[in-house]
Amino acid sequence: MKFKLLIVLLLTIISFSNAQSKQELEAKDFFWGANDAYKNANEIPDKWKGESAVIIYKNINYDYHKFAKKVKYKSSIRKRILLLDKNAVKEFSEFSFTKRFRSTRGKFSWRTRGKVFFAIKIIKPDGTEIEVNVDKEAVKSKSDYKVAISNLEVGDIIDYYYYLYEPFTSKYEYTFAAVEQTLSEEYPIMDFKLYLESENDFFINFKSLNGAPELKEIPTDKRNFRKYELNVSDIEKKDFPMWFYPLLETPSVKFQVYFARSGKFEDRTVAFLSKQEKDIKTSVSKEEVLELYKKRFRTYGNVGDIKSFLKGKTFSSNEAKVKTAYYYMRHYYLTRFMEAFYVDDANILAFPFTVYGYPVFIRNQKQFIKHFTEFLKRNKIPYEIVVGTYRYNGTIQDLLIENNVEVLVKVKTKNPLYAQFFSPHTNINQFASLLHGTDVYLLSSDNRGNITGINNGTLPNSDYKKNVSLKQVDLDISEDFTTFTVISNNKIKGYNKISEQYDRLLFTDYVYEDYAKYQTKSFTESIRKKKVRLKTTKELNALISKLKKDQIKEFETDVANEFDVSDIENYEYKLVATGRYGLDTNLEYNESFTFKNQFIKKAGPNYIIEIGKFIGGQIEMVDEQRERNVNIYMRYPRTFNYEINLKIPNGYKVAGLDKLNKNVTNTTGAFISTAKVENGFLKIQTSKQYKHNYEPKENWNLILAFLDEANQFKNEKILLKKI
Repeated sequence: MKFKLLIVLLLTIISFSNAQSKQELEAKDFFWGANDAYKNANEIPDKWKGESAVIIYKNINYDYHKFAKKVKYKSSIRKRILLLDKNAVKEFSEFSFTKRFRSTRGKFSWRTRGKVFFAIKIIKPDGTEIEVNVDKEAVKSKSDYKVAISNLEVGDIIDYYYYLYEPFTSKYEYTFAAVEQTLSEEYPIMDFKLYLESENDFFINFKSLNGAPELKEIPTDKRNFRKYELNVSDIEKKDFPMWFYPLLETPSVKFQVYFARSGKFEDRTVAFLSKQEKDIKTSVSKEEVLELYKKRFRTYGNVGDIKSFLKGKTFSSNEAKVKTAYYYMRHYYLTRFMEAFYVDDANILAFPFTVYGYPVFIRNQKQFIKHFTEFLKRNKIPYEIVVGTYRYNGTIQDLLIENNVEVLVKVKTKNPLYAQFFSPHTNINQFASLLHGTDVYLLSSDNRGNITGINNGTLPNSDYKKNVSLKQVDLDISEDFTTFTVISNNKIKGYNKISEQYDRLLFTDYVYEDYAKYQTKSFTESIRKKKVRLKTTKELNALISKLKKDQIKEFETDVANEFDVSDIENYEYKLVATGRYGLDTNLEYNESFTFKNQFIKKAGPNYIIEIGKFIGGQIEMVDEQRERNVNIYMRYPRTFNYEINLKIPNGYKVAGLDKLNKNVTNTTGAFISTAKVENGFLKIQTSKQYKHNYEPKENWNLILAFLDEANQFKNEKILLKKI
């Protein structure tokens, strides 16, 4: 019996090995076989001979097929590149790849493992081909394999491909990841080809943007088999500078493929599908948006807990009522569970969420929309559901991929309120900055919560005067002129504070704040068994202590980086306010520290102070960044203010104030600084302002003007002159 089992296992292994080998040969033949039209391609146009590298051929393929319950997905890319300088040789001297991976698509199974076949060959100038033995040369790292390419030289051609094969099981419907990419890259491309293959039950949404050629169907002999191609030649290289959204201006393609075995699964697919698989969908109408969402965003949810919380409370307006309900929902459905998340992650207590009995979470945007609008409906407060897309995706009229949709609620109070799915710090009227000022669709509903109509709308933009960071810095110099003592107070509001809140707040800072505000029990107080409660409290406190120590170390590093000093001492940190109950409220914290032998230099009886360093790092544009031929896209308008107060040492006076008074103000932004001596202090105020989230490329020099002035201020010095 054991012998028979061994034979079966051996045959299985041999069969699997042969199958794997067959797939590997299939991949190799696909790119480098007898039909390789680019096998001998090695010439480039004269106009590109001064480039670092030229891509002779770039080929991308996506294959979607099915057989019974199984779906087979393949994707691959090949590049053939001529290396023209040492930078290119260095760039292509190492590759990383994954050999095998567990597929997360469709039905999970230990058998369902994807494979990656990776191959490289080097073609020398005399035509000699050297194929790299990837299996032999690959070195395993933590998450992937790395291959170093030896003896690579200027003038070589490197030809490589990645071929991914991923089978999985899906009886119903499945949405493949969207592909959104520019045709150009940092090297020029002589010939680019993109191929798509599919058959019945696969729906394709595909759109060419900004002058990219259209996808064309290639005739096939099989009625249910479809193949498409996109060809481009002579693609110039493209720079991708800061503050740029390539998909808005660069020739690009975006597409997504959906699998649905029958009509009922098509209806279940959250996507904008064409009526027939054979038709490529290139646009989405307003009516299609309404049709997709009118059932999915009907109001739903038990809002009894919110009703109980609001009972007996009076409000001056519906605005006040909505704000109160929103912040309570943020606590009731999220922050009161945060301790349990940390306890679970640290393995302090098994099944920690059972402490709450039957906890109710709002897990995603869709649940939030339905639940929050149910509350609004019950309270007869009118609303609309906003359907938009991030600015870097294009306009709402260009919508094609459902995954690019962002949804929030517009409450139609006297002063409209906006509510998005909450995180621990999300405020009412706070929604993704990438939606600011964009055109959107507004879904309207009847008094029963049924979505009945759709209209056009525009979301409000943000104001640089409301997104403000203020750092007040008090400086003191030691008597021996070696040490600065720095005390700073930081106040941050608007959209400037959002990322800072995640950096600055531990869960204890906001969870306990919410417990006190809403008079709810903490996690440990909810544990009934005393012995378990004491043990859990002790371990949780130990975790909190460690997190705080780690946090302080990070803050010390951040301060050293901000002021560009090698080392700081005596660092202390104090949180003053979390800024979690209103976008216009401040996140506030204090820091103090000392550092030695930095920003001060003796000059005879006098001292030179690099006072400009105390406004932190500034953007310095190098020569190649100063020319720009694309428009400027920023997340949101914003302001950064500094107030610096230097105590002037006894027996000294300040010289060089004239260089600290600057004013570059224009339509795009500003850098303004003032300096004066008052009551024994040098008082400096600076303000750097980005006034808009978009500027046309013609205004680039205006932006450079105030950025350069801010960078120059960072390098300014004063003289402490002996009296």
